[in-house]
Amino acid sequence: MSDAKQPSKGTQSVWAGEDEKDFWGRATQTPVVHSVSFGYTDVDDWLDVALTRQPGHIYGRNTNPTVAVFEEKLRILEGAEAATSFSTGMAAISNTLFTLLAPGDRVVSVKDTYGGTNKIFTEFLPHFHVEVALCDTTDHEAIEAEIAQGCTVLYLESPTNPTLKVMDLERLARAGHAVGAVVVVDNTFATPINANPLALGADLVLHSATKFLGGHADALGGIVCGSKALIDRIYHYREITGATLDPMAAYLLLRGMKTLHLRIRQQNESALRIAQFLAAHPFISGVFYPGLETHEGHAIARKQMRGYGGVLSFTLQGDFDTVRAFLPRLKLAHLAANLGAVETVAGPPATTSHVECTLEEREAMGIPETLIRYSVGIEDTDDLIADLQQALDATAAEHHG
Repeated sequence: MSDAKQPSKGTQSVWAGEDEKDFWGRATQTPVVHSVSFGYTDVDDWLDVALTRQPGHIYGRNTNPTVAVFEEKLRILEGAEAATSFSTGMAAISNTLFTLLAPGDRVVSVKDTYGGTNKIFTEFLPHFHVEVALCDTTDHEAIEAEIAQGCTVLYLESPTNPTLKVMDLERLARAGHAVGAVVVVDNTFATPINANPLALGADLVLHSATKFLGGHADALGGIVCGSKALIDRIYHYREITGATLDPMAAYLLLRGMKTLHLRIRQQNESALRIAQFLAAHPFISGVFYPGLETHEGHAIARKQMRGYGGVLSFTLQGDFDTVRAFLPRLKLAHLAANLGAVETVAGPPATTSHVECTLEEREAMGIPETLIRYSVGIEDTDDLIADLQQALDATAAEHHG
């Protein structure tokens, strides 16, 4: 499919990167190529492929035909020059950071990134003598001040997991580039349907493909998109360290992405209605969703997003015992450590996004223990609201009756 035609994101989700003339037997669906190695009858042809003088595949740890289709689809959806994939979202994040940073470098980020990312910043990078400055997520002046003191990598996540904070990506990318930083944005929550950080000035955009991209909670994966020069560096690190995306997982992710725009459309609409319902419920003490006009980052989200996403979070009155009582009452939600699936998924940060962190670390990040992350599925919106209603009412009666 030609980039020049610039079809809609929905059409790209279905067709981008897939060309049946390149598939075995002219298959209309991307074949799953499980072969670890790829043979050549001519040594010179083999050498040309090995030296990237002509396209082809040598060994599965490096590249694979099925995986290449997945990478090309995301490259087009994010408007990037190149893309490379990984076995998980955290592999994408860690490989990117360790490619770009060396001892003596400085990374600037925010306090409430995803828990695994935060652990890289607080535990692993300092071990390699990389200086890390973590700022209050919505204090753009403080972030800019830290960037001005020196910054090799500016790492952003918007909306954040799980508090749904929003950052002005264009503004912060401009500040990062002023000091020569590489600007990296985790776009997992927004997806390419709702936002394209590269168009706002980011140098690299990454995803946990496990979440909304795959959408069916049956395949792990990660991907990074950006300039060819940067992606070549990250790919080289990944091909040597070995966090390769499995071809069967790539196929499942591709199959899930066929309906990405339909799922996101439904999840956007449902999440906004549910957030509005929760904001009016007396047992809810706070709702975090950038689609609400009362949200601190609503104006920024409206400027840089086409939709507000399928994840929201909210806090209950009471303490963690209230969470224990409420969650099992939900009938239309998996209580699990995942998000972005066709089924609704709910859980507290203590068992999901920030399970690796202590209570004190979560408090320092501004994550209440009574917060519940609610990833909206594609179920009927009225059914989800009714389910929340009965669970909230029963829990409120038990604790305040």
